[in-house]
Amino acid sequence: MKIWISTALLLLPAAALAASGLDGSWKLRLDSLKVTGKPDSYVIVDGMYSCSSCAPAIAKVPADGAFHKIDGHAYYDEIAIKVVNPNTVEISTKQKGKLMGTDTATVSADGKTLNGKFTGYAGTEPVTGTYTETRTAPGPAGSHAISGSWLQSQINSGNDALRNVDYAMSANGFTMKSNGQSYDAKFDGKQYPVAGDPGHTMVTLKKVDDNTVEETDYRQGKAVDEIHLAAAKDGKTVQLTDKDLVHEQTTTMIFDKQ
Repeated sequence: MKIWISTALLLLPAAALAASGLDGSWKLRLDSLKVTGKPDSYVIVDGMYSCSSCAPAIAKVPADGAFHKIDGHAYYDEIAIKVVNPNTVEISTKQKGKLMGTDTATVSADGKTLNGKFTGYAGTEPVTGTYTETRTAPGPAGSHAISGSWLQSQINSGNDALRNVDYAMSANGFTMKSNGQSYDAKFDGKQYPVAGDPGHTMVTLKKVDDNTVEETDYRQGKAVDEIHLAAAKDGKTVQLTDKDLVHEQTTTMIFDKQ
């Protein structure tokens, strides 16, 4: 997931900032979010947790509630899997000893729906929310109810730290800020860092027109997301389309002008 003015921008003439339909403060419309593509797949069986859709894949971590070291992930180097009951699992992650997030997921009695509650600590303020996923494939016989494949169907709630983002365009570049993370990048094809991002994301930008920007995100030396930002002609909304190259998912969402 992935939406995230410098002092110099504040010194620009107002006319320079007013030219872009993307300029301003925006808030995610929760019911607009749609995810398509490859589902998330994980399994807990014989006391071990695996996640084949994680990048890189996670294989056979003890589901004993303790933190275990894990390699290759940009936002965490430890993971803890706690089986709360036959329908509920809590997943927590750390990076360099700091808690990065917790996610409690509960499967419905009929096994078709997963309801989750999460808290993330990658920004200035904790990000909180709830979501629903729909089962696309069952888990193996004898596995925990959470096992199988799931695709997110909706975000039910989210705080301002999750939903708010500011954009501004100048003649040569574009800026973003959201919950302590920001970038100030030029339209020159070079990579620029996302300040405050513990995953050390780098971005390149392309200006399509005054209302449209294309962004490519890089982590660990690889392109991971292709993001298309387009402001509506009436200036009231922005549509963001995020093509997740790693997980083979595409997410679309709408932001309303504040």
